[in-house]
Amino acid sequence: MGTVGLSFGSATSGAGFDVATTVSSILAIESGVETPWKARLTSLQSQDAAFSSLGTQLSTLSTSLSSLTSFDGLFAAKQGSSSDTDVLTLTSASTSAVAGSHTVVVNNLAQTSSSYSDQITSASDTLGGSLTIAIGSGTQTITLGSSINSLSTLAAAINSGSYGVAASVVTSTTGSRLSLVSNTSGAAGEATITSNLTDTTTSTAVGFTEGQAGKDASLTVDGLATTSASNTVTTAIPGVTFQLLSAPAGSSNTSVQIQITNDNSSLESAVQSFVTAYNAVNSSIAAQEKNDSTGTAEPLYGNPTLSLLQTQLSQALFSGAASGKVSSITQLGLSVGSDGSLSLNTDTLDAALNSNYSDIAGFFQASGSFGQSLTTTLNQLGTNSTTGAISLALAQNSTEELGINTNIANEDAHIATESTALTAELNLANQELQAIPSQIDEVNKLYSAETGYNQTQA
Repeated sequence: MGTVGLSFGSATSGAGFDVATTVSSILAIESGVETPWKARLTSLQSQDAAFSSLGTQLSTLSTSLSSLTSFDGLFAAKQGSSSDTDVLTLTSASTSAVAGSHTVVVNNLAQTSSSYSDQITSASDTLGGSLTIAIGSGTQTITLGSSINSLSTLAAAINSGSYGVAASVVTSTTGSRLSLVSNTSGAAGEATITSNLTDTTTSTAVGFTEGQAGKDASLTVDGLATTSASNTVTTAIPGVTFQLLSAPAGSSNTSVQIQITNDNSSLESAVQSFVTAYNAVNSSIAAQEKNDSTGTAEPLYGNPTLSLLQTQLSQALFSGAASGKVSSITQLGLSVGSDGSLSLNTDTLDAALNSNYSDIAGFFQASGSFGQSLTTTLNQLGTNSTTGAISLALAQNSTEELGINTNIANEDAHIATESTALTAELNLANQELQAIPSQIDEVNKLYSAETGYNQTQA
């Protein structure tokens, strides 16, 4: 414990002393008890920052792994191609599609039923009568009247109702026609139009002509004949959607090959993302085991949680049950360097995917597999779970920090109380010191009055 002395020069000078400086000096000794607390608090906060960074990196690693362990993830994704994109183009291949080759022959495309009216000289001509629209088993009739009496009002009435067709007025330099197009493609959408319309302006009957009959697409898939109401075919090959574009002459002899393949390129990118995420964690752990550029140990140097992370992660790379012919990450082109980092040989991985695709999927997804074991390890280490090693370390630090902050707050309150009391006491003492010269002067005056001795002349 240090000591503080009062410095006020001659006791009879009346100069007194600096109360504020003296109080600060005295309390600085008391506040010294907080120094180790604050140092520990700074150390814990540095650990928190390092742990939180590692937690974020482990979360990124978990996310990168999940794209490989998810049953509806990348291993389920498929790609497709068409040997003749003028005839047929592939739209999509879902997770339910199975890799393989299919032969498609397009006999004819699907058509949508359409009809058009006779030409009317002027679109403003007044119409009368009725129009009957029959699609499948449904038949509806529109009777014209005061509000429906022209091509445009008739088209609006059809479009605002549920007649199964879309109506539009087509106008050229020679006149106007009403066009009706079925809302349903294929044979099921075949529309029969019965017209009892009359152009009352010219007293002319208005008939309708079929422009195109509703027809289903006809094709064979792997030798099996099938039809589709739309040129977008969704059910011919499970999980595959393709678009019919043309039916070339002699199509019965023209085959289009559809190839469904596994999405190796996306899987290879996902494995590389996993490697990158793993190496980021490995690098951060290694960095914490050293001194910084000033020679000061990193916040987690020697921390047991750091050692646990390193051990568990390195062991997890070689854990999990085999899946068929795949029992090790080395078979996937993954290798571990002397510094614990991972590297990927994409050629090795691509060859493995081509020869043992389902086994590799199982290596990541099957119960007890490498992928599932590593997922469990990451959950036990990171911050995704409240019981993860980093979560527990952060919680322990938080508890200690709370106690230290409470001690500091209590000490600050004690020092504030001491400061108030000490200032009051020293101010009183200072006033007494400053009053000494005037008190001596009074004594001298009394002495002179009693003795006749004048000290000012002595």
